[in-house]
Amino acid sequence: MTADDQRAAPASIGEADRARFQNLASGYLADLQGALSGLDLDAILRIVERLRIARDAGRTIFIAGNGGSAATASHWVNDLAKATKRSGRRAIRVIGLVDNVSWLTALANDEGYDRVFSGQLENFVEPGDVLAVISASGNSPNVLRAVDAARASGAITVGFVGFDGGQLRERVDECLWVPTPKGAYGVVESAHSVACDIVTTCLIGDTATDTATDVGTDVATDSLTEPRPAVR
Repeated sequence: MTADDQRAAPASIGEADRARFQNLASGYLADLQGALSGLDLDAILRIVERLRIARDAGRTIFIAGNGGSAATASHWVNDLAKATKRSGRRAIRVIGLVDNVSWLTALANDEGYDRVFSGQLENFVEPGDVLAVISASGNSPNVLRAVDAARASGAITVGFVGFDGGQLRERVDECLWVPTPKGAYGVVESAHSVACDIVTTCLIGDTATDTATDVGTDVATDSLTEPRPAVR
């Protein structure tokens, strides 16, 4: 087969496969729509307030998760660190506990995978900091240990969970629960991503009320409130 053959349009999908895939896609969209329409906005706004307080006090926000939730955590770190500067307020101090691969794998290899987050927190976390953990099941041992370590140090804990909420639901100070059947990872992870975007959107919109330089930054407010075009 030549390269031109490989680039050619694929053969038409069979009717049986088309119907099966349409049912799967429609079912997923219906489940996701239900999860999004049921998002607990009050819980989201409580999380926004926790992060606002930490931001204004110069505290650090730590974010962690496993698998797809690790990807959501890493993405959210980027958004909180960079996008929220458009508010003109103090820059958010945020650290992703999934992003230092060398340290994470050293902890997993030497101390056990359930220590990969708590082992990092022990070096940094202080009273008034915030730990946000993302877990579809709410039962991941490394996430639970991270929450215990944060609470023992006087930090605020925030959880994003799915399914039945697991142990994490009652173990954190603030929780966004997306109730779904067990195993609905795709829907839960997508809903968590949207919830994180909502929190970020609120923090971007939490603009400074004057043009004076905000505490903790030497950049004038006006230069941050207007978004700059991104080149990617």
